[in-house]
Amino acid sequence: MFTIEHEFDATVITLVDEGTDPRDYLQEDVTISSFEDCVVVEQLDEQTDQVQTVTFSHAQLRELAAALNLPEGVYRVRQSGETPGPAKD
Repeated sequence: MFTIEHEFDATVITLVDEGTDPRDYLQEDVTISSFEDCVVVEQLDEQTDQVQTVTFSHAQLRELAAALNLPEGVYRVRQSGETPGPAKD
């Protein structure tokens, strides 16, 4: 289950781990706040009772979304109009 809320300066998505089996180990809720310049992901660490935070640029988040269904390898997300080819560094 998830919720979406539009606030003044961000869109906030909360992911709730409901589990499908009573024996499932459920994770704490994940809160994703999308701002104009970055995306912040937060989750309570129940062992330390502190909120853990990761901040992504929008480019990093696009690359994460692209990577979720790809096999092992090195990739670069092409910008529109860019010529296809292998990743270069």
